[in-house]
Amino acid sequence: MEIILKYFPKLTESQRDQFAQLGPLFREWNDKINVISRKDIDNLYAHHILHSMALAKVITFKSGADILDLGTGGGLPGIPLAILFPETQFTLIDGTRKKILVVEEISQAIGLTNVKAQHIRAEEVKQRFDFVVSRAVASLDKLVEWSFPLIKKKQQHALPNGLLTLKGGDIKAEIKALARGSYAEIFQLSEFFKEEYYLEKFAVYVQA
Repeated sequence: MEIILKYFPKLTESQRDQFAQLGPLFREWNDKINVISRKDIDNLYAHHILHSMALAKVITFKSGADILDLGTGGGLPGIPLAILFPETQFTLIDGTRKKILVVEEISQAIGLTNVKAQHIRAEEVKQRFDFVVSRAVASLDKLVEWSFPLIKKKQQHALPNGLLTLKGGDIKAEIKALARGSYAEIFQLSEFFKEEYYLEKFAVYVQA
């Protein structure tokens, strides 16, 4: 939990309490349903929750905005972002029902009222969103293919509506594979977080 406060010192008491509850809740649910590698559960805050919060270093979501977390797994990055932006509406979707159960239970336990969890595929989603976010779901071209039909035309952020995804590895090759004329921007997470884990981690923005 200290690592969260190191980089986000201005959290309210309520937000601090919600983040503090995530540790025991994720451990409890991970014993039943594997949503985080069991070998890495001890690094929950440093490698998973803080990683999810990196998107808040790239953009400040507006009050009333609609965000889709595509392939949320056990609620990452959606749940940490929903804590950070309580006035923003988050829809978390996943194709695995038991993972959505984890999202629902954890969201309810910490009192998140701005999260809706759905067991649904991207192709079945009817709503439109300002941004689609994701973490370790698929290649960039696939994420663009699934995301762009779900993005609103109306803009309300300084960054035009689009896809924001957390990535590692050879991201330049993935960007090259996008359709010609695509606008993408890479944010190196080591600029935000000094831990060695973040040296090869990126946030990637693709404008819709």
